Amino acid sequence: MTSRSQSRALYERACQLIPGGVNSPVRAFRAVGGAPLFIARGEGATIWDEDGNSYVDFVGSWGPLILGHAHPEVVAAVREASAHGLTYGAPNKREIALAEAVVGAYPGLEQVRFVSSGTEATMSAIRLARGATGRDLIVKFAGCYHGHGDHLLVNAGSGLVTFGQPSSAGVPKAFAELTRVLPLDDEDALAALFAAEGNRIAAVIIEPIPANNGLLLQRKTFLEALRTHTKAAGALLIFDEVISGFRVGPGGAAAHYGITPDLATFGKIIGGGLPVGAFGGTRRIMAHIAPEGGVYQAGTLSGNPVAMAAGATTLAILQRDSVWARLEELGGLLEHKMTPVLANAPMAVGQVRLGSLAWFFFQEGNAPRAAAAVDSAAGARFAPVFHALLERGMYVAPSAYEVLFLSSAHTPQHIAQFADAFGASLQQAAKGERP
Repeated sequence: MTSRSQSRALYERACQLIPGGVNSPVRAFRAVGGAPLFIARGEGATIWDEDGNSYVDFVGSWGPLILGHAHPEVVAAVREASAHGLTYGAPNKREIALAEAVVGAYPGLEQVRFVSSGTEATMSAIRLARGATGRDLIVKFAGCYHGHGDHLLVNAGSGLVTFGQPSSAGVPKAFAELTRVLPLDDEDALAALFAAEGNRIAAVIIEPIPANNGLLLQRKTFLEALRTHTKAAGALLIFDEVISGFRVGPGGAAAHYGITPDLATFGKIIGGGLPVGAFGGTRRIMAHIAPEGGVYQAGTLSGNPVAMAAGATTLAILQRDSVWARLEELGGLLEHKMTPVLANAPMAVGQVRLGSLAWFFFQEGNAPRAAAAVDSAAGARFAPVFHALLERGMYVAPSAYEVLFLSSAHTPQHIAQFADAFGASLQQAAKGERP
């Protein structure tokens, strides 16, 4: 068995100082058991832990590392920018460069405001929607995760589904009462809600490619129904593209499905590995944001010059090197390699993929499209497979409900190694053997 004594010792130290020993819950390995890895460095598609063990990384910092770890051009951009100062708390021209790249790529976007995380982006978009419409109600979908803002932490996915929590302590009942939760993939429930309360709804927010409670790919007709109902009711449609934005293509899910939202939120990739989020829409809607309008939103480190440089460089490389086409090839290869592996698996495992996003679901039947269709027992089936993969040098998210991320640093050889390791891990887990 691989020695991870340094990671375990560091985890024990961290537990004395940091709640649960981690700064984000799903990192804690609670869903799969054991102590989390402490990562020492990353390069390309590979990470090394503090014990010197190497792993092919399919987490990619949960999505932003679409070019892999420590891409030379991104690192050079960060080095050059940081040499001129780490932060100013004042405007800098790198904000404009990244804004031009984001606005120029995304359908219907005319202006964007940068923040420091996806959570900030969705919180700000919700406040803006309420300010622009003069309404209070927000509609979200069960299983969609939009960060840890109070109004949105109701029937969310991500770490919450990993731990079986439908909501969070500390969220006032009054906040939750202003949020309506609908099931995904259900036009009838959507129509009924708008018939009853459409004139009170400020906005509907959705991950158009839900990827925090499994990869719950939606029918285009369902997303079109969202667009129709929101327009008719004078409510805003918000696409949370924190994961899907610049991951499935330059125009995100909006371009993929041919549906233009009123507002969109971004994160992950537009920071190039540094903490960046953004929200944007038309000038008419964005004019409600201070200092032009009465909706207050601010951030001392928003538009940080180093983060802006990393993000702009990343987006430039994605366009220049046709990275999305390469990622589609890699994703197709992964799907192809995994098909016989899963067909011969000793337990029920299926796969669903869109571009460089993939999810292996540990249950019978077709890929689920709604949170209620996701088997809550999948976590127990996945845990031994996770540890068996880790022993074979494959690092995936420590949760049955998180997706796998490919990067341009992955190679066909990495894909083949993963497929072989997955097949062997399934066999080992089915026999009840410990890694």
